[in-house]
Amino acid sequence: MGLKDNVILYARDVYKEYKVGKNILRVLNGINLEVTEGEILIIIGPSGAGKSTLLHILGILDSPSSGAVIYRGKNLSELSPRQQAEMRNRYFGFIFQFYHLLPDFTALENVMMPGLIGHALPNWRNVKKASMARAAELLGLVGLEPRAPHRPDQLSGGERQRVAIARALMNEPRIVFCDEPTGNLDTENSLEIQKLILKLNETKGQTFVIVTHDEDFAKIGKRRVRIADGIIVG
Repeated sequence: MGLKDNVILYARDVYKEYKVGKNILRVLNGINLEVTEGEILIIIGPSGAGKSTLLHILGILDSPSSGAVIYRGKNLSELSPRQQAEMRNRYFGFIFQFYHLLPDFTALENVMMPGLIGHALPNWRNVKKASMARAAELLGLVGLEPRAPHRPDQLSGGERQRVAIARALMNEPRIVFCDEPTGNLDTENSLEIQKLILKLNETKGQTFVIVTHDEDFAKIGKRRVRIADGIIVG
């Protein structure tokens, strides 16, 4: 596979199979896909097409049955679980349909979390102070600075998703993976999230890989890849 200079992540001949009783269910069937720096890549297709499975494999939340996912020359499947966790926290951000915010923590504390992971105790005070400042900055960026002290149950669905976006950006990831990021929102909030993603891409050069089945939402992508039955069809 000849790669362009700005390709930062690519999947090579990726297959994913699950054993269901005595049968083998093949979800991905030889996917080849490049992600270029600074793009919004949309992966679109019907439910059950393999979109989310592919996204999880690209973000090393899951492993391929065969094939490879390469990030900056590293085969991610060959890394240890600890190394994979470090890669996810440092270089990747994640936004999901159901937010996955911690209910007992404030919006500010939820955004801070990725910045606190993996730091030793001797430097804890400085790390916490820097993470708090960065989280406050990000909440301002997504228009939620006044909501910083509120817990998730005190926020609307759209506000929770904006907190989740701020959290995904905490460690300045190279790629943000989004799995149906507007699937749990009404039309108005969905449009607000679309605008925010476009703003972050245009002003920060942030790379997004977004899974959706929503044809209207897919229009924000600068490149669209359509999946059906585990293969790229367009």
